[in-house]
Amino acid sequence: MADWSPTAYLRYTDERSRPFGELVARVVRDPSSIVDLGSGPGHLTPVLRERWPAASFVGLDASPAMIERAREGDPQGRYELADVRDHAAGRGPAAEADLVISNATLQWVPGHRDLLPALAATARQTFAFSVPGNHDAPSHRTLREVAGREPYASVVGHVERRAVADPADYLEILAEPGWSVDAWETTYTHVLDGDDPVLRWISATGAQPVLHALDDHDAAHGTDLRARFDAELGADLREAYPRHPWGTPLAFRRVFVVATRTA
Repeated sequence: MADWSPTAYLRYTDERSRPFGELVARVVRDPSSIVDLGSGPGHLTPVLRERWPAASFVGLDASPAMIERAREGDPQGRYELADVRDHAAGRGPAAEADLVISNATLQWVPGHRDLLPALAATARQTFAFSVPGNHDAPSHRTLREVAGREPYASVVGHVERRAVADPADYLEILAEPGWSVDAWETTYTHVLDGDDPVLRWISATGAQPVLHALDDHDAAHGTDLRARFDAELGADLREAYPRHPWGTPLAFRRVFVVATRTA
């Protein structure tokens, strides 16, 4: 997949940041070192610094564009290009830390549930993460439906349903002797402004693989599939998420886990 767009991702900064604040609030230990897996453009680093100002910090992300944006915005911070799977294997620029935390990243890692014990093992005190739990919401069902139509289906292929586990499933994976696990879910109802806000929301995240495939095809063949796809998807999303005088409500489910060492 082509690289991420920090500008598009940051369009709804406040809404995307709320789950991270809730996750951080449930961490009970005070770390002296922190690794943020999937730190993105660095917009959430101030949340960690405010809570633990004395802790050292490393932000890891697999997107060169995100790392570049983070370094530009926070030249005093440390941001490194790295893959979650390498971190789980003990490779990379930050092998372990007191707190290993991740926000809206693990759902992009194939087989992320199998990696969780190894990721937890890199945390000396706490392993905490949140993942979107909205992959069966109208936004993502509509995305898969439109991408399954021709002429798009021949270009993008099968659109994976990046389903995450329920809180109870993560609890079962991580509730080993020596660990205390707090797992829960929250559904936010964001009120989005402007035209086609749900299209803009998912275009910066869940729809990225589809949109990159269409962009590549247009560039190679001189077609306009991306514009046609945006028009069809936008129309269907407007029907699924009606606009009101006060904005467009978007229900967004998140799953959270905080695993703390007890021994």
